Amino acid sequence: MFAEGIMNVKNCRGCGRLFNYISGAFLCPACREKMEEKFQMVREYIRENPGVGIQQVSEDCDVETSQVNQWLREERLELTEGSPLMLGCVSCGSLIRCGKYCEKCKSNITNGFRSVMKGQQPPVEHPAERKNRDSRMRFLDGK
Repeated sequence: MFAEGIMNVKNCRGCGRLFNYISGAFLCPACREKMEEKFQMVREYIRENPGVGIQQVSEDCDVETSQVNQWLREERLELTEGSPLMLGCVSCGSLIRCGKYCEKCKSNITNGFRSVMKGQQPPVEHPAERKNRDSRMRFLDGK
């Protein structure tokens, strides 16, 4: 009843103003738009200067190296083939051009999720069985 009117208000990490937070980075719409403009500028700079390093991108585009690294980890940017800089897979340390995991670790994680999901699927219940079951609400006793 009251939950509909409650807003999730946060301070913007960019400008400090209060805003209604929905999801993603703690940035107000204006700062989010500015960040997207920076991203587009960085992406274009990298396209025009293949093989450029993160530090050079940071200096020439006036953006923090940590932000460039975040875009690489989010797979919004990718280091070019033969780049002197590479990222490390957070699982095994293999060198990668973007993201958090190498292809081998992605495959292992995906296969792990699949095997867990196969083991935890609820049994299929026949509709007639559902009708016969006691349908009252229950609660767990916290003792």
